[in-house]
Amino acid sequence: MEEPLGQVLQTVTCRLDAAGVDNPRFDARQLIAAATGLSARSLSLHPDRPVSVAEQEVLETFVRRREAREPVARIMGHRGFWTLELALNAATLDPRPDTETLVEAVLRNIPDPDIPLRILDLGTGSGAILVALLRELPHAYGVGIDLAPAAAAMAFCNAHANGVGDRASFIVGSWGQSLVGTFDVIVSNPPYIPLSDIATLEPEVRLYDPALALVGADDDGLGCYRALIPDAARLLSPGGLLAVEVGIGQADAVAALFTAHGFSVPTRYPDLGGVERCLASVSGGS
Repeated sequence: MEEPLGQVLQTVTCRLDAAGVDNPRFDARQLIAAATGLSARSLSLHPDRPVSVAEQEVLETFVRRREAREPVARIMGHRGFWTLELALNAATLDPRPDTETLVEAVLRNIPDPDIPLRILDLGTGSGAILVALLRELPHAYGVGIDLAPAAAAMAFCNAHANGVGDRASFIVGSWGQSLVGTFDVIVSNPPYIPLSDIATLEPEVRLYDPALALVGADDDGLGCYRALIPDAARLLSPGGLLAVEVGIGQADAVAALFTAHGFSVPTRYPDLGGVERCLASVSGGS
């Protein structure tokens, strides 16, 4: 039978709270809005609006998935990032707001957004970083590399859906190993979580993000930086910019890898929580 929105919101919120979901009311509103086709604002304005049996069936599917700690973005199949709407699949990391710090850092280091730059994104995943930069840099061209074919395919779709597909190419490969030529900007959000830490992650990450995009090579989680930074040193044009995301407490070790491969001492950029989240440096520095 039909039930009013206000009652449905209360019921779903209680179920998600019991399942251990952070901010259950917020997630409940998103799921109900998706199931009913209403805006989140309408849920508050029209608490007596009846939720049909068909809408309840759709909502029940969503709620059960969220109770199993599947992230809302994966249930919906898309995630807002920067000014973009990005589709996700099982091979792509669910982009985090922290990664926007990397986009901001790159843009701060580009004085003229109209320069026709060549950008390389190593481990592109959904294409979040590269597509965001191409949206902000209208004369830039980008190449995204990912080891997972399904991730590269998803990034291709996201580039076209966000209007930059004609300035982006995506390749399946391992870091920059198969590439020749030079780039003006190289970016990466590589896997950096030590394997021993995976069991401590929230279920939304541990169970639903692909391990290939999470687990950093080597026991300290820094193996991917050891692989990609030499590639970046080889592929960057003189004075080119390398910017990478880093995990909590990794900035010092990754900065040492930068300078060991000829980069200037990197500038550190904190995320909104104050964590040193991004390092950026130019090639050939001292």
